[in-house]
Amino acid sequence: MKEKTISGQNPSQTQPASSDIQSKAPNSSTAVARRSFIKGLGVVGATLLPGAALLKAQSSSSGKLSKGDADLLRFALWAELVESDLWTQYNELGGATAPNDGPANPGNPPYIAALQNLDGDMPQYITDNNDDELSHAAFLDAYLRAHGAESVNLDPFRILQGSTATGVDKTKIGKRLTNLLSLNVNLNWYTTYRSGQNPDLGAIINGPFTISNQPAIPLNDNDTPPTVVVPTPPIPSTSAVQRIQAIANTAGFHFAFIEQGGTSLYPTLALKATSEEVLRILLSIGGVEIDHFSLWHDKAGNAVSQPLAGVTDPETKSTFPDLNDPATLAQLHLQLELTQTNKIQPEPCAFLQTQGLPACSIIRPTSTQLGGAVATVKSFAADGLFTGLPDAFFNLSMQLATAADNVKRR
Repeated sequence: MKEKTISGQNPSQTQPASSDIQSKAPNSSTAVARRSFIKGLGVVGATLLPGAALLKAQSSSSGKLSKGDADLLRFALWAELVESDLWTQYNELGGATAPNDGPANPGNPPYIAALQNLDGDMPQYITDNNDDELSHAAFLDAYLRAHGAESVNLDPFRILQGSTATGVDKTKIGKRLTNLLSLNVNLNWYTTYRSGQNPDLGAIINGPFTISNQPAIPLNDNDTPPTVVVPTPPIPSTSAVQRIQAIANTAGFHFAFIEQGGTSLYPTLALKATSEEVLRILLSIGGVEIDHFSLWHDKAGNAVSQPLAGVTDPETKSTFPDLNDPATLAQLHLQLELTQTNKIQPEPCAFLQTQGLPACSIIRPTSTQLGGAVATVKSFAADGLFTGLPDAFFNLSMQLATAADNVKRR
């Protein structure tokens, strides 16, 4: 069977960027009739085909993927392509400068120093996380093609400027898929995993503080002047150093936000798989996402504990408070049991039902409503990851997500 790729249209053919992308909801009609996006002779010529035929369901018994299993893997691939793009940006600026399994990376020295204030091994962890996501994307793409199923191509949407600071790959400027220059990082996961409540059962759990309109990488060399030396904590009150450290702190929390999304997403996809092999793929890749989240959860806590806590970005005014300090917690109306920074293992919580069963330590959320594919697209959009991309990107993403969420295990 000829290999096919679900793709977006050339950016020159798309509509203007949406000013309210995170507020969009999936059209109910796409739940039944997802349009097929077929790659033509090349990426540049790929176009959206509004009236294209639906993907034809393929029988498992013929050795092909069922339509449902293909839909699950296609959305997993979408997520890994998005993650690969953002982790590549983090790796260029903050990853290991001399990795043992890849080319030398120039990096951004002030940014790396600020990241190392969260943990001395941060550059290596970033590089390893990036390698993992790239491998996931490559595998899922190859697996879909090997089984005669359509793949996903997001290259037409690589149009964002990205950072121009020292360390970036100059050939990729203007060719990014994700925005890391102004983020609204949702921190609900931080308190959720310390809580005895479960959002899948209706609990409303808010994050301990807010990170709004904040860069997670330096915009340019004005943010990380090469001559500035970032010391070990405590961080001095000088504007330049506070700015650099606040950007690195934002990255630390954003790392955990992204990987927590995968931690919840993969179980929701796995529960719908029909093929045992597809189930194995989703559980195996999902397990790595859990490993990533646990790592970054630990490192994020170092930004809000002594001696690093208290940094304020002089431009955005985002502040990283001491979440172990009783006086600070009183001002924020928080309880230590929901903020203690070294309490990173999931606390037991209500599971499956609110009464009649004991609390259980679990991943949460894992409901399709809160942790599924559509929820993932919407949370990434609200994060600001897709700011500047055209409506066509969001429409394609929601169609892939709706198809995955609608799969029923046979």
